[in-house]
Amino acid sequence: MSHTNELSITRQINAPRNVVWRCWTEAALLKQWYCPKPWQVTQAEIDLRPGGRMNTVLEGPSGEKHDNKGVFLEIVPMERLIFTDAFTEGFIPTHKAFMVGVVCLSEGMAEGTTMQWSARHWSAEDMSKHESMGFHDGWSAAAAQLADLARHTAAEDAE
Repeated sequence: MSHTNELSITRQINAPRNVVWRCWTEAALLKQWYCPKPWQVTQAEIDLRPGGRMNTVLEGPSGEKHDNKGVFLEIVPMERLIFTDAFTEGFIPTHKAFMVGVVCLSEGMAEGTTMQWSARHWSAEDMSKHESMGFHDGWSAAAAQLADLARHTAAEDAE
């Protein structure tokens, strides 16, 4: 189901769904792919439960720093993650909600995974702002980094 103010990408990832799930839900793995290079995730905290934290700190090559605090709203293991920056841990409202992130994983071709990653916004203005910030290029680059990490992790797991 599409949302009016939604931006979304869909990718086929050549790795098992449980490995893609781990890339989303294990802080050490999330830090390796979650923002497009040369940016990096320098901190990640994941408390995988509704109301649990999903906090990241993104740092740019020129010293830029974005502290993102949020919570998980829904977790369906191996299938769906829904998170938002509208609240911090314990459902404490933030000063300005920007989006709700939705990740859906399903069986893909061969032994791969189909990932749909969406950002739902409260307004068309917020959606437009996110798009002009480089949503498609940035999220596509991050998804490619996730795919590379998931393939590498799956190969390591098979050894």
